[in-house]
Amino acid sequence: QVRLAESGGGLVQAGGSLRLSCAASGRTASSYAMGWFRQAPGKEREFVAAISWTGGSTYYVDSVKGRFTVSRDDAKNTVYLQMNSLKPEDTAVYYCAAGYWSKIQTMPDYWGQGTQVTVSS
Repeated sequence: QVRLAESGGGLVQAGGSLRLSCAASGRTASSYAMGWFRQAPGKEREFVAAISWTGGSTYYVDSVKGRFTVSRDDAKNTVYLQMNSLKPEDTAVYYCAAGYWSKIQTMPDYWGQGTQVTVSS
C-alpha cells in the first residue's frame, strides 16, 4: 500500500511559478514510477508528467514541455513538479500517482487527493 499526499498548490498570476510536492509513504514507495495528472473543471483528468523509479527517465505531455519539470528525492520519499511560465489553462486540480512505469500514464495503482492550482490572467 502506498499513500500519497500532495501540497504546494495555490493561486498565482500568469507567468509565475509553483512547485508541487507529493509525499509518499509505504514500504515500497520508492520502487514505483511517479506521475502527475490534472483535472480542470468540466474536463477529464489528463496525464501531465512522469518519472521512473530510478529517476533516469521522464516524460511530459506536449503542453507542458519546457515549462514543467518532474523530479524525485527518494531519501525524502517525495516527488516534485516544478511549474514555470504558468498559463491560465494550467488551472486544475493536480494529482500525484504511483505505479509501474509501463502503465503510469494510463493506469496508476495509487492516487493522492489532489491540490488546487489556479492561474489568474
